[in-house]
Amino acid sequence: MGLFDPVKGFGVTFANMFKKVATEEYPEIGAPAAPRYHGRHQLNRHPDGLEKCVGCELCAWACPADAIFVEGGDNTDEERYSPGERYGKDYQINYLRCIGCGLCVEACPTRSLTMINFYELADDDRQRLIYTKEDLLAPLLPGMEAPPHPMRLGDTEQDYYVKGPELALDRGVPSGSTVETSAERAMPTPTGIVGDSGMALSEPDRRVRSEQ
Repeated sequence: MGLFDPVKGFGVTFANMFKKVATEEYPEIGAPAAPRYHGRHQLNRHPDGLEKCVGCELCAWACPADAIFVEGGDNTDEERYSPGERYGKDYQINYLRCIGCGLCVEACPTRSLTMINFYELADDDRQRLIYTKEDLLAPLLPGMEAPPHPMRLGDTEQDYYVKGPELALDRGVPSGSTVETSAERAMPTPTGIVGDSGMALSEPDRRVRSEQ
Protein backbone atom coordinates (compact mmCIF):
# COMPACT_ATOMS: atom_id res chain seq x y z
CA MET A 1 0.00 0.00 0.00
CA GLY A 2 1.39 3.35 -1.02
CA LEU A 3 1.84 6.31 1.25
CA PHE A 4 -0.92 8.35 -0.40
CA ASP A 5 -3.51 5.57 -0.81
CA PRO A 6 -5.39 6.51 2.41
CA VAL A 7 -5.46 10.12 1.25
CA LYS A 8 -7.10 9.06 -2.01
CA GLY A 9 -9.81 7.25 -0.06
CA PHE A 10 -10.49 10.29 2.10
CA GLY A 11 -10.58 12.39 -1.05
CA VAL A 12 -13.70 10.56 -2.18
CA THR A 13 -15.25 11.07 1.26
CA PHE A 14 -14.53 14.80 1.43
CA ALA A 15 -15.69 15.33 -2.16
CA ASN A 16 -19.09 13.86 -1.32
CA MET A 17 -19.38 15.92 1.86
CA PHE A 18 -19.85 19.09 -0.18
CA LYS A 19 -22.38 17.70 -2.66
CA LYS A 20 -26.06 18.59 -2.43
CA VAL A 21 -27.95 16.28 -0.08
CA ALA A 22 -30.35 14.01 -1.98
CA THR A 23 -32.09 12.54 1.06
CA GLU A 24 -35.89 12.44 0.81
CA GLU A 25 -37.63 12.99 4.14
CA TYR A 26 -40.27 10.34 3.59
CA PRO A 27 -42.94 9.95 4.95
CA GLU A 28 -42.88 13.50 6.35
CA ILE A 29 -42.43 14.81 2.80
CA GLY A 30 -43.85 12.44 0.19
CA ALA A 31 -42.20 12.01 -3.17
CA PRO A 32 -44.50 12.74 -6.14
CA ALA A 33 -45.38 9.71 -8.23
CA ALA A 34 -45.30 9.61 -12.01
CA PRO A 35 -48.65 10.66 -13.54
CA ARG A 36 -49.14 7.23 -15.13
CA TYR A 37 -48.01 5.21 -12.10
CA HIS A 38 -50.48 2.45 -11.21
CA GLY A 39 -51.07 2.27 -7.47
CA ARG A 40 -54.31 1.92 -5.53
CA HIS A 41 -57.52 1.02 -7.35
CA GLN A 42 -60.44 3.40 -7.71
CA LEU A 43 -64.11 2.81 -8.52
CA ASN A 44 -65.09 5.66 -10.81
CA ARG A 45 -68.35 7.56 -11.10
CA HIS A 46 -70.38 9.01 -13.92
CA PRO A 47 -70.50 12.81 -14.21
CA ASP A 48 -73.76 12.95 -12.23
CA GLY A 49 -72.39 10.80 -9.39
CA LEU A 50 -73.85 7.40 -10.33
CA GLU A 51 -71.42 4.51 -10.07
CA LYS A 52 -69.89 2.99 -13.19
CA CYS A 53 -69.64 -0.49 -11.69
CA VAL A 54 -72.42 -2.80 -12.90
CA GLY A 55 -71.46 -5.76 -10.70
CA CYS A 56 -70.47 -8.03 -13.60
CA GLU A 57 -67.61 -9.62 -11.58
CA LEU A 58 -65.29 -9.76 -14.61
CA CYS A 59 -62.55 -8.10 -12.57
CA ALA A 60 -62.78 -10.85 -9.95
CA TRP A 61 -62.61 -13.54 -12.63
CA ALA A 62 -59.56 -11.89 -14.22
CA CYS A 63 -57.61 -11.53 -10.96
CA PRO A 64 -54.85 -14.19 -10.85
CA ALA A 65 -54.35 -13.68 -7.11
CA ASP A 66 -58.02 -14.02 -6.13
CA ALA A 67 -57.80 -10.63 -4.43
CA ILE A 68 -61.17 -9.20 -5.57
CA PHE A 69 -64.63 -10.03 -4.26
CA VAL A 70 -67.73 -8.61 -5.97
CA GLU A 71 -71.40 -9.13 -5.17
CA GLY A 72 -73.89 -7.54 -7.53
CA GLY A 73 -77.25 -6.07 -6.63
CA ASP A 74 -80.31 -5.00 -8.62
CA ASN A 75 -81.16 -1.35 -9.25
CA THR A 76 -84.74 -0.17 -8.83
CA ASP A 77 -86.47 3.03 -9.84
CA GLU A 78 -86.65 4.00 -6.17
CA GLU A 79 -83.03 3.12 -5.40
CA ARG A 80 -80.59 3.46 -8.29
CA TYR A 81 -76.80 3.34 -7.89
CA SER A 82 -75.74 2.86 -11.54
CA PRO A 83 -77.35 3.37 -14.97
CA GLY A 84 -77.56 -0.38 -15.65
CA GLU A 85 -79.82 -3.09 -14.31
CA ARG A 86 -77.25 -4.03 -11.67
CA TYR A 87 -74.57 -2.40 -9.56
CA GLY A 88 -71.72 -3.50 -7.32
CA LYS A 89 -73.47 -3.98 -3.98
CA ASP A 90 -70.37 -5.30 -2.22
CA TYR A 91 -66.85 -4.72 -3.54
CA GLN A 92 -63.60 -5.64 -1.81
CA ILE A 93 -59.94 -5.72 -2.81
CA ASN A 94 -57.50 -7.56 -0.56
CA TYR A 95 -54.17 -5.75 -0.85
CA LEU A 96 -52.48 -8.55 1.06
CA ARG A 97 -53.00 -10.60 -2.12
CA CYS A 98 -53.04 -7.99 -4.89
CA ILE A 99 -49.93 -8.10 -7.11
CA GLY A 100 -50.70 -4.89 -9.02
CA CYS A 101 -50.82 -6.57 -12.43
CA GLY A 102 -53.74 -4.47 -13.71
CA LEU A 103 -55.58 -7.38 -15.35
CA CYS A 104 -58.73 -6.37 -13.48
CA VAL A 105 -58.59 -2.92 -15.08
CA GLU A 106 -58.26 -4.43 -18.55
CA ALA A 107 -61.23 -6.74 -17.91
CA CYS A 108 -63.60 -3.98 -16.76
CA PRO A 109 -66.08 -3.28 -19.61
CA THR A 110 -67.26 0.09 -18.25
CA ARG A 111 -63.94 1.64 -17.17
CA SER A 112 -65.29 1.62 -13.66
CA LEU A 113 -62.10 0.20 -12.19
CA THR A 114 -58.86 2.11 -12.73
CA MET A 115 -55.62 2.53 -10.81
CA ILE A 116 -54.57 5.92 -9.47
CA ASN A 117 -51.01 6.86 -8.58
CA PHE A 118 -51.44 6.76 -4.80
CA TYR A 119 -48.83 4.31 -3.51
CA GLU A 120 -48.93 4.50 0.31
CA LEU A 121 -50.56 1.14 0.99
CA ALA A 122 -48.43 -0.07 3.90
CA ASP A 123 -50.22 -0.71 7.19
CA ASP A 124 -49.63 -2.56 10.46
CA ASP A 125 -53.23 -3.82 10.55
CA ARG A 126 -54.07 -6.64 8.13
CA GLN A 127 -57.79 -5.92 8.27
CA ARG A 128 -57.31 -2.35 7.04
CA LEU A 129 -55.59 -3.66 3.91
CA ILE A 130 -58.88 -5.18 2.78
CA TYR A 131 -60.45 -2.18 1.06
CA THR A 132 -64.22 -2.04 0.81
CA LYS A 133 -66.42 -0.33 -1.75
CA GLU A 134 -66.65 2.79 0.42
CA ASP A 135 -62.85 2.97 0.53
CA LEU A 136 -62.43 2.56 -3.23
CA LEU A 137 -65.18 4.85 -4.55
CA ALA A 138 -63.95 8.06 -6.16
CA PRO A 139 -64.71 11.20 -4.13
CA LEU A 140 -67.72 13.23 -5.20
CA LEU A 141 -66.69 16.26 -7.24
CA PRO A 142 -68.63 19.53 -7.36
CA GLY A 143 -71.89 18.99 -9.22
CA MET A 144 -72.08 15.28 -8.44
CA GLU A 145 -74.86 13.81 -6.32
CA ALA A 146 -74.36 10.85 -4.03
CA PRO A 147 -76.43 7.83 -5.13
CA PRO A 148 -79.04 6.51 -4.97
CA HIS A 149 -80.77 8.92 -7.33
CA PRO A 150 -82.43 8.79 -10.79
CA MET A 151 -80.45 9.01 -14.02
CA ARG A 152 -79.63 12.65 -14.83
CA LEU A 153 -77.78 12.33 -18.15
CA GLY A 154 -80.18 10.19 -20.14
CA ASP A 155 -83.02 7.73 -20.09
CA THR A 156 -81.10 4.51 -20.81
CA GLU A 157 -77.84 2.82 -19.94
CA GLN A 158 -76.60 3.42 -23.49
CA ASP A 159 -76.93 7.18 -23.00
CA TYR A 160 -74.35 6.99 -20.21
CA TYR A 161 -71.82 4.62 -21.72
CA VAL A 162 -71.99 5.90 -25.30
CA LYS A 163 -72.79 9.59 -24.99
CA GLY A 164 -72.24 10.27 -21.30
CA PRO A 165 -69.32 12.76 -21.51
CA GLU A 166 -70.94 14.73 -24.33
CA LEU A 167 -74.28 14.89 -22.50
CA ALA A 168 -72.50 16.05 -19.36
CA LEU A 169 -70.85 18.90 -21.22
CA ASP A 170 -74.09 19.91 -22.92
CA ARG A 171 -75.96 20.02 -19.61
CA GLY A 172 -73.19 21.76 -17.70
CA VAL A 173 -72.53 18.85 -15.37
CA PRO A 174 -68.85 18.68 -14.32
CA SER A 175 -67.36 15.46 -15.59
CA GLY A 176 -64.41 15.31 -13.23
CA SER A 177 -61.46 13.00 -13.76
CA THR A 178 -63.36 9.73 -13.58
CA VAL A 179 -64.15 9.32 -17.29
CA GLU A 180 -61.18 8.88 -19.59
CA THR A 181 -62.26 10.29 -22.95
CA SER A 182 -61.02 13.16 -25.03
CA ALA A 183 -64.31 14.99 -24.54
CA GLU A 184 -63.78 15.27 -20.80
CA ARG A 185 -62.91 18.42 -18.91
CA ALA A 186 -60.78 17.74 -15.86
CA MET A 187 -62.16 19.30 -12.70
CA PRO A 188 -59.86 20.40 -9.85
CA THR A 189 -59.73 18.00 -6.94
CA PRO A 190 -61.39 19.09 -3.69
CA THR A 191 -59.18 21.17 -1.43
CA GLY A 192 -57.51 19.30 1.40
CA ILE A 193 -57.81 15.77 0.00
CA VAL A 194 -55.10 15.84 -2.64
CA GLY A 195 -52.11 13.51 -2.76
CA ASP A 196 -48.56 14.30 -3.83
CA SER A 197 -49.47 13.61 -7.45
CA GLY A 198 -52.59 15.80 -7.43
CA MET A 199 -55.07 12.91 -7.33
CA ALA A 200 -58.08 13.18 -5.07
CA LEU A 201 -57.77 10.86 -2.09
CA SER A 202 -60.51 8.62 -0.78
CA GLU A 203 -61.23 8.04 2.90
CA PRO A 204 -58.53 5.38 3.63
CA ASP A 205 -55.86 7.49 1.91
CA ARG A 206 -56.84 10.56 3.93
CA ARG A 207 -56.74 8.37 7.05
CA VAL A 208 -53.16 7.34 6.26
CA ARG A 209 -52.12 10.96 5.73
CA SER A 210 -53.73 12.09 8.98
CA GLU A 211 -51.86 9.41 10.95
CA GLN A 212 -48.44 10.37 9.60
